[in-house]
Amino acid sequence: MRVKTLLADEADLALAGLRAILSDVPRVDLLGEVRDAEALLEVVRRDRPHVVLIDHTASSLGADAVRDARKVSKRTRFVAITNDPSPVVLAHALRSGVVSYVRKDCDRAEIVNAVLDTADGSRFFCGKVLAALERSELSLEKLCDRELGCTAVTLTARECEVVRLIADGLSYTRIADRLGVSAHTVTTHRRNIMQKAGVNSTAALVMYAVKHGLTSPNRYLFGAVPA
Repeated sequence: MRVKTLLADEADLALAGLRAILSDVPRVDLLGEVRDAEALLEVVRRDRPHVVLIDHTASSLGADAVRDARKVSKRTRFVAITNDPSPVVLAHALRSGVVSYVRKDCDRAEIVNAVLDTADGSRFFCGKVLAALERSELSLEKLCDRELGCTAVTLTARECEVVRLIADGLSYTRIADRLGVSAHTVTTHRRNIMQKAGVNSTAALVMYAVKHGLTSPNRYLFGAVPA
């Protein structure tokens, strides 16, 4: 599926950077850029984008703009991309209807994955945002408009690769080298997978991989499960 994507930010530099990152992604069709809530509503109403990548902390946009736009187009899903968000900012964004969240210092692969995964119906949170949620003891299930645990767990093809390699005992650096991404991106994938699977340790993640046929249990019969 081609992903109609709209960029929403008031900073020219941020828009230029996102445009450069996404313009050559094969599945992404950039609809354009908006700098305020009024323009956002106009484009959402007219073009019904699949994904809006938005800095909801911009004074000319705001989390309320997300809520209003979702009323206009239920199919449109919002990915927040901001600087380091506070717990209050995170909570307000998630309650307004943001379904995925990355930071502006995330690498290119994470930003692309956030757009594509969100378009495909998943949620995507970069590792730094998940860490901020954990530190503040905020619950995604309580903040989001639907409980993540009520639907089947769906891993992307890349997440399945990461699970298999983690289960095989590879370090994050070796996984990153094999997949051609950064170690930070691997860490982010791991956090997202664990969030989806409802596990909180590498050992539990390995058991999840075995249970769902992502790796063979035979390799663990005579050795310890990775810690």
